[in-house]
Amino acid sequence: MPLQRLSLVSRILVIGVLSALAGCAALPAAVDRPSSSAYVDTGNSRIGLAVAGAVEAHPGKTGVLPLLSGREAFAARMIFARAADRSLDVQYYIWRPDTTGNLVFHALWQAAERGVRVRLLLDDQNTSGLDPTLAALDSHPNIEVRLFNPFASRSFRIGDYTHSFARLNRRMHNKSFTADNQVAIVGGRNIGDEYFEAGSAVAFADLDTVVEGAVVHDVSLQFDAYWNSASAYPLASLVPAADSNGVASVLDNWSRLSASPEAAQYLEAVRETALVQQLVIGKLELEWVNARLVSDDPAKVLHPPERREMQMGPRLQAAMRQPSSEMDRVSPYFVPTKEGTAALVAIAARGVRVRVLTNSLAATDVAPVYAGYVKYRKALLRGGVQLFELKPEGPDRPHGKVGASSAASLHAKTFAIDRSRIFIGSFNLDPRSARLNTEVGVVLESPTLATQLSEAFDNGIPGRAYEVRLTSDGTDVEWIEKTPAGEVRHSSTPGVSASRVFFVDLLRLLPIEWLL
Repeated sequence: MPLQRLSLVSRILVIGVLSALAGCAALPAAVDRPSSSAYVDTGNSRIGLAVAGAVEAHPGKTGVLPLLSGREAFAARMIFARAADRSLDVQYYIWRPDTTGNLVFHALWQAAERGVRVRLLLDDQNTSGLDPTLAALDSHPNIEVRLFNPFASRSFRIGDYTHSFARLNRRMHNKSFTADNQVAIVGGRNIGDEYFEAGSAVAFADLDTVVEGAVVHDVSLQFDAYWNSASAYPLASLVPAADSNGVASVLDNWSRLSASPEAAQYLEAVRETALVQQLVIGKLELEWVNARLVSDDPAKVLHPPERREMQMGPRLQAAMRQPSSEMDRVSPYFVPTKEGTAALVAIAARGVRVRVLTNSLAATDVAPVYAGYVKYRKALLRGGVQLFELKPEGPDRPHGKVGASSAASLHAKTFAIDRSRIFIGSFNLDPRSARLNTEVGVVLESPTLATQLSEAFDNGIPGRAYEVRLTSDGTDVEWIEKTPAGEVRHSSTPGVSASRVFFVDLLRLLPIEWLL
């Protein structure tokens, strides 16, 4: 959610000026919102037939395959879009109109052309400039687009904040991609070049997982709840319908992109991924485990943040259970708050090893979040929590283990308990995930994946991150960098200018934690 976090701080600073300029656009009062639900009779689809044997051999279990590389994550979505016979239910927070974003849009259109029902639900925070493309998609009889918690003004969005800030500050951060109600992808990735290793200037180390079997039905129920919620507005109620010229223009753009050298080069690299090779030989290496989907109630955004019964935080805690020996967390946007800091310190006080990986100031794309984390860093270290901050760049490492990536900024949201249970989803350890936005993820009883994450903390992460420690007198912090020549100690924030550190120090003084 980097753009949202950055822009929110800026919007607050200029809100007084804009209030004099903004109109008072309002959402439509009467909305025709036909209810629909996931298809359940899809066992005879190509995907249904392909997974039937494994599903029947593992009753009540869920097959999981973590998508560790961006290219494999893109390949999985394209493969499912092309293989779907009955339905595609697609839900995202960010969808970039770049190379990979448009390739997936085109794949949805092509599926609809085959008769597949496509339901596309996007949070409206990051759809600026996408209205013509979305209108073209929505014009297809087999595609319906809905926007979650939309802006009333399509051209001057920032003006809406002057009279609807409390509502627009609540976003749908969920990510899921479900084909024929038989397979789904759940995790932390949005749709865009920076998430799929497609040559973006910013590359994210991210994680999601393919699931098939028992938990897929729950992913579909979650999608239906959001699709039919009061905050999901049919695109047609907000955006004029696309005319034939508008549709033709979008289709022409997709065709030219598909034929372009940059798309061809990227797609060729995707074809060489291990995932695609496994599919070619008909041997997808799934692990079958007990799994549970956890998500927020979509009505969370309509009620005060104190309504904990609508929040997934307590459900996630119950599903993961208390650690007895070890807890490893990866949270790119880590703002533990006083309550969260006390909870982590209490766990460490019981003799549990608690390790957290987040972005360093040099790696983060959201400085205000780093400022929110810094406020609690000393308290965490004094309480026995081990902290690691990802370096902005690191050596390439082979994919194949959770946590292995050569990306420059962390975006994965995952944590493991006792090398036996792991969460993969969209939930950050911060106030925004806990109280304001909606989130989704899966808890997997997978010693294999949980151990891979913990082993990354044992072996891989120390070489790619600074370990933050207290100085010998306990009054300050230092950063320990492991290099081939030995340990290097940094007494000041490494990899950034003094002005950036000063900016973060200023942000720490602002009462903005509730926004982070």
